[in-house]
Amino acid sequence: MLQRKKKNEYPRFEEVYRSLFPTVFRVSYRITGDKGIAEDLCHEAFIKYYEKQGLLPDIEQAKYWLIRVVRNISLNYEKRRIRERKAYTRFKNADIDYEESGEEKIIREETDGMVQKALDKLPYKLRVVLVLKEYAGLNYKEIGSILGISEGNVKIRVFRAREKLAIIFKEGEQYVS
Repeated sequence: MLQRKKKNEYPRFEEVYRSLFPTVFRVSYRITGDKGIAEDLCHEAFIKYYEKQGLLPDIEQAKYWLIRVVRNISLNYEKRRIRERKAYTRFKNADIDYEESGEEKIIREETDGMVQKALDKLPYKLRVVLVLKEYAGLNYKEIGSILGISEGNVKIRVFRAREKLAIIFKEGEQYVS
């Protein structure tokens, strides 16, 4: 345990604050990128220093201790800010559940039926790539590896399938969004 011989052996708080604040502030500012936040975090670090003032015998030890503390406080602040931003984005982008009206349900069911009938009219080679692309959400490379064909061939088949679907819907004079 560190024993104090004389009270004035330890640097005064005002002296430490005045000499080390610019350094501690720069560390926090470089981590957070915001002067106001950095200043608040520095003050928090100096409050922690004030509580431990008698344990650090010289200004050099206080400097390294304060830099570690403000670095940790700043990094924790940034991690929390990133988590909050992600949570806000997830909440903002979340689908708002609403009950489908009877009319919307009928329209959706009719549309699904018309799309299925149109898909049934496509040749198997075109239908399978379109279903894997649009309904399974696979990319061209994944579809190619599943079907054992090249990525370029998959792109061509998807293009042709979409063209044929457009023709089928035009002939039937039906509109599907």
